[in-house]
Amino acid sequence: MKIRTGFGYDVHQLREGLDFWLGGIKIPHTHGALGHSDADVLIHVICDALLGAANMRDIGYHFADTDPQYKGIDSKILLREVLKLIRNAGFEVSNIDSTVCLQEPKVNPHIPAMKTCLAEVMQLPEEDISIKATTTEKLGFVGKKEGVAAYATVLIYKS
Repeated sequence: MKIRTGFGYDVHQLREGLDFWLGGIKIPHTHGALGHSDADVLIHVICDALLGAANMRDIGYHFADTDPQYKGIDSKILLREVLKLIRNAGFEVSNIDSTVCLQEPKVNPHIPAMKTCLAEVMQLPEEDISIKATTTEKLGFVGKKEGVAAYATVLIYKS
């Protein structure tokens, strides 16, 4: 069995009046993430980690932010496409571990819904998807409520 790990990191600015998508769900808040797609930072880092583990570059390579077909796209669609890519290469996902860094809104109450959504999109058991949340104790762009950051690691395997 061949085992590989991948790592993803992403940040997005927060802007007033935008929808805030995280982990495939819309979270009520006055600010949302700015991006070419729906700017779901959690899904983006999972995509990058999966692509990296399979040695398939990154999300921007496959879904360029200069391509109008991806303007405003639901990131769950991108995640499904990434899964097709890695599964066509013979890989399967073992587990995902992720962390969202956000001062507000509080993420913890939304983690169960995010896990349910991502498990459905990825066709994985919820127990294989870990989502954690933290603040930066009011330090940096996250602490000043100017942006959101996320990290993910994945384990994939090929039999």
